[in-house]
Amino acid sequence: MSRIAFKMKLFPGFAEEYKVRHAEIWPGLAALLKENGISDYSIFLDEETDSLFAILKAQDANLLDQLPYNPIMQQWWQFMSDIMETNDDNSPVSVPLKEVFHLA
Repeated sequence: MSRIAFKMKLFPGFAEEYKVRHAEIWPGLAALLKENGISDYSIFLDEETDSLFAILKAQDANLLDQLPYNPIMQQWWQFMSDIMETNDDNSPVSVPLKEVFHLA
């Protein structure tokens, strides 16, 4: 099991909309993530900077490489692209974070 952390960035003023959209996460997207071994997935917001910090557990981190090609994931990225920084393919600009401490 791998623990993966990364950060993303909202456009200013969209924190509440981000929360609303995730409170109503699509069942197909939630199922896709679980089918690909993702569990214990949390996203935190730094309200001062509009930065998002995400952490998840992945049964097999290699399975995550296929998610960008899934139509459900692409539709979700398109849905979110108007409220956060994205790449040309609408995927969120995501910066991997290196773990420097863990207390189990």
